[in-house]
Amino acid sequence: MVMRVILLILFASIWKPGVLLSETTGHIDAGVGQVTVTKMLGGLDTPWAIGILPGGGYLVTERDGHLLFVRDGKASRVSGVPKVSAKGQGGLLDVMIPRDFGSTREIFLTFAKRQKGGAGTALAVGRLSADGKRLNDVQVLFEMTGPNSGGRHFGSRVVEAHDGSLFVTIGERGDRNSAQDVSNHNGTVVRVNRNGTVPRDNPFVGNPGRQPEIWSFGHRNPQGATLDRKGRLWIVEHGAQGGDEVNLIRKGANFGWPVIAYGVHYSGKKIGEGTTKLGMEQPKFYWDPSIAPSGLMIYSGKLWPRWKGDLFVGSLKFGYISRLDGGSLREVEKLSSKQTERVRDIVEAPDGTIWFLSVGQGAVYRMSPNR
Repeated sequence: MVMRVILLILFASIWKPGVLLSETTGHIDAGVGQVTVTKMLGGLDTPWAIGILPGGGYLVTERDGHLLFVRDGKASRVSGVPKVSAKGQGGLLDVMIPRDFGSTREIFLTFAKRQKGGAGTALAVGRLSADGKRLNDVQVLFEMTGPNSGGRHFGSRVVEAHDGSLFVTIGERGDRNSAQDVSNHNGTVVRVNRNGTVPRDNPFVGNPGRQPEIWSFGHRNPQGATLDRKGRLWIVEHGAQGGDEVNLIRKGANFGWPVIAYGVHYSGKKIGEGTTKLGMEQPKFYWDPSIAPSGLMIYSGKLWPRWKGDLFVGSLKFGYISRLDGGSLREVEKLSSKQTERVRDIVEAPDGTIWFLSVGQGAVYRMSPNR
């Protein structure tokens, strides 16, 4: 009894919320065999994104505005994060670690920034201190213009292109028709240079009345984005009732929302003009019913060669990770366990393990081969 009391006192003195030594919490039966699921961090409040740092450690965003630095199983809050508008679906959203982080210490964040009349998706950069305690030299590189009232459909992922430019996905903020109006940034993928300037080869540069940052438009709410091995940008976006899409992004292309869609409004009414229209892109794959996709990763094949080139997408609605065959682009497997409750983000670590965030569990998990 005395020993038990001593142990409880000791545990209470060293434990802090969000601190966890990794522990195996389950397994997933997959086509490649049993996969081990390890809990890396718990106690999270609405986690949104994860970025794995070179040399060990990682960053996690919480939507309320907290950026966590995690190393050796211990999490601490990073100061200096931009002030966010944490209302509805807005707040601190994506985090991206660029390829040259080792020399620049820069990280990129997307977030809901307070604006006149509401809030809009914004992109910021800052330098992470060597001890991971602070962001320095923080600058807002881009913020959207357009209808920005309400608290939904901010996007929002940031991806580093092969040429060093940055793609940012932006939702239509609940204003459907604005996604077809390129005089604003609603419902678009934008592309900016690393310093926030506009690349000269963007499709609408030099066109009066059109936002020069726009790369593609006609999107509803893209919450997953990544590059493939050829450097092409892929995104996943929420449909309404049915019609969640996987899209291969093309420069200047119109992806149709809300004129065409595979699904219906939540009222059951038809969306727009149907599923096809000349001059509007078709999705490479769509889900019906909707799975509420968030997070997108294309796997390298490092630990599971049979998964090479496959797309992995988190489901916020049904609690699984969808695996799409990289060749046929069809859903071929649903990776499911109690840990895959409302998967918000999914990434591949340098060692080939797959990490994901569960909003439902408030935790970071790692998938590795069962040994």
